[in-house]
Amino acid sequence: MPASTVTTRRSTIGLIFLAYIAFISLGLPDGLLGVAWPSIRTTFTLSIGSLGMLLIASTTGYMTSSFFSGRIIARLGVGGVLAASCFLTGMGLIGYTLAPYWWVMVALGVVAGLGAGAIDSGINTYIASNFGERMMQWLHASYGVGVTLGPLIMTAGLNFFNSWRWGYVLVGGAQLMLAASFALTISMWQQHNSPPYGPDPAPERAIRLTDYRTPLFETLRQPVVWLSLLLFFVYTGVEASFGNWTYSLLTLSRGVTTAVAGLWVGSYWATFTVGRVLAGLLTRRLGVKTLLRLGLLAALSGAVLLWWNPFPTASIIAVAIIGFAIAPVFPGLVSGTSVRVGDQHAANTIGMQIGAAGLGAAVVPGMAGVLAQHASLEAIPVYLVSLFVVLFGLYTLAARPRSG
Repeated sequence: MPASTVTTRRSTIGLIFLAYIAFISLGLPDGLLGVAWPSIRTTFTLSIGSLGMLLIASTTGYMTSSFFSGRIIARLGVGGVLAASCFLTGMGLIGYTLAPYWWVMVALGVVAGLGAGAIDSGINTYIASNFGERMMQWLHASYGVGVTLGPLIMTAGLNFFNSWRWGYVLVGGAQLMLAASFALTISMWQQHNSPPYGPDPAPERAIRLTDYRTPLFETLRQPVVWLSLLLFFVYTGVEASFGNWTYSLLTLSRGVTTAVAGLWVGSYWATFTVGRVLAGLLTRRLGVKTLLRLGLLAALSGAVLLWWNPFPTASIIAVAIIGFAIAPVFPGLVSGTSVRVGDQHAANTIGMQIGAAGLGAAVVPGMAGVLAQHASLEAIPVYLVSLFVVLFGLYTLAARPRSG
């Protein structure tokens, strides 16, 4: 094999590795909030539904940067976006620990959201354009690593230091270190604006997804695009609702100790990560559509078990089932975008899907908080079951073969 080919392949593997690190960094803050929320409520004397304010603030920043991610990447390059986004997220998280008032923390949520949005949509587009479903599943498995570590870090902070701020200081500091690492590798990304296909190539295209320059308004005129956006809105809302409210459900309504609940919320994200690793191995054998349908049905079964709660450990078993079952859904939906909407609309749609996902991650858990406040925390499992039913119906519609 020529030396230039070996060097190019090594550079490509290096870029993939850096992309995976970026997704680990994205997962860490998401894993902190669910465990930290009861303590944050106490610190600022908040109602249980106030979580929605922080989620909406972070989503505003997230949607803004993801919507304009194409322009941002064109100007800064992927390496520049990685460095800037990690810096913004790190500053936002550390700012949480210094916030004297709740409204200051909410405002800092916008900063943290801006940091996450562009990198999320940019890396998803990069992988979808240049690699196949297996690499996409493993990319999102790396997010699962981060979001698995988040609850464990926060649980350790609460148990050993009796403070939710400790977890945010640690993760915020790690984000700043990652920002410095990505800043040092900007030239590496600039040298590979059009990287070669890796060991798991997507089907070869004469034109890659990122080469299309379809006007955004033309993409928005496609009904299937709006269906796809709704699909991402609901799915990510379900995922975020489960992640943000499970700890409160277990500790405040079902009598589980804080240490055990923190461990099992972490196990939700752990099974989530394992599921994505296995999905990367199974996607070729089963096909993405079959994998997603099976996952959604299994997740619905787990949500029913969480609602029913027929024996003391049922809640814990349900958490593990749902985490494992939903694992392949988001990456499978991203990698299947071009099949649903067509290659010419895929790059535009991926960015908008990430934005819709961010909106769902704020609105849907916020509605869960309203339900919990006006009814009880036990309304949340019922809410989740309803959402999984809607989600399965939406996917069935979106997965229909395209006419023409």
